[in-house]
Amino acid sequence: MATMNFELTEDLAAFRDLARKFAEEQIAPHARKWDDEKWIPDEVIQAMGQAGLLGVTVPEQFGGSGQGLLGMTVIVEEIARWCGATALFIAAHSGLCTTHIRLAGNEQQQAEWLPKLATGEVIGSWCLSEPECGTDAEALTTRAEKTANGWKLNGSKFWITNAKRAGVFVVMARTEIGKRGARTISGFIVERDRPGVIIGEPEDKMGMRASDTVPVNFENCEIPEENLCGNLNEGYIDALRVLDRGRCTIGSLSVGLGRGCLEEAIKYAAERQSMGKPLHGHQAIQLKLADMETQVEVARILVRQAACTHDAGTPDKQLSSIAKLYASEMASRVGWESIQIHGGAGYTKDVCVERLVRDAKLCEIGEGSSEVQRMLIARGEYARRAAG
Repeated sequence: MATMNFELTEDLAAFRDLARKFAEEQIAPHARKWDDEKWIPDEVIQAMGQAGLLGVTVPEQFGGSGQGLLGMTVIVEEIARWCGATALFIAAHSGLCTTHIRLAGNEQQQAEWLPKLATGEVIGSWCLSEPECGTDAEALTTRAEKTANGWKLNGSKFWITNAKRAGVFVVMARTEIGKRGARTISGFIVERDRPGVIIGEPEDKMGMRASDTVPVNFENCEIPEENLCGNLNEGYIDALRVLDRGRCTIGSLSVGLGRGCLEEAIKYAAERQSMGKPLHGHQAIQLKLADMETQVEVARILVRQAACTHDAGTPDKQLSSIAKLYASEMASRVGWESIQIHGGAGYTKDVCVERLVRDAKLCEIGEGSSEVQRMLIARGEYARRAAG
């Protein structure tokens, strides 16, 4: 298992502090309202872009800060501490759509889209899942058929984050019709205003409610040849590279949610009196808080360690799965313990812990469920042993 130094640079520490201040001032006071309204205001998205929070991984030549995947995990954690839905917006916009164009797009595509995505001038969305395939993404049925002038897309995508406000989509579609396998799928850049792009209505979800999750249909949507993103029939391979990094991003989102639940529990345990002393004066509460603190710290170390392997050009896929698995399940465990410490108050919407716990559950499902991560970890271990 790879080990890397993930000590924050002075620049990245400053970025962390900027994100923390932004989250405390512009997100925390409104997160409950956004959860009720199922929408993050456009002006908040614009403010994040202006603050540089949407271009963390984008190279400086394209208007980003070039802080890499480690930088992404740091920023997402700070945002998720107060609102999982806002952090999920960043994860989909920057971690999926922007990353796919950065990794697979040609120079012209990068020059056209990365500056706009880095500033939030254009919002990005990533289309892989379908109504009948999620984990088994190789079974997707959206197809791209060659035409005289380019490609024609037909198919349906499901569970698409940011689709309601996105200006550009990266879409995975089958380009070897009637076949199956990793090398039968290609990636395409599709602008929102193209005829045949049909955006549905947001799902009414349990958590992450302020983040729009929307079906997207393509009906005879014609795009030019130059919208192919990456090599022909290598879109699925590129998508896996994006997902490997996305596991670190969702892991950091989980760390932020777990940290939020922990910090709220610490605060409440100091304020609430029971049997003549603060809650934290009781050993039962002390043991809970100690276990919660330990789990949050372990998850953060795993996530940042995995992120650094990607930034170093030696990605440890197994470590990314370990980090995502542990961090996502940690967030739920710590969240429920926080509710227990809050007692009856924790079961109401008067405290933010109730919302953070609802948000946390998605992290065990999206971008590779816990079950998938366990399979990948086990397979990776056998492959290591076979290789000696």
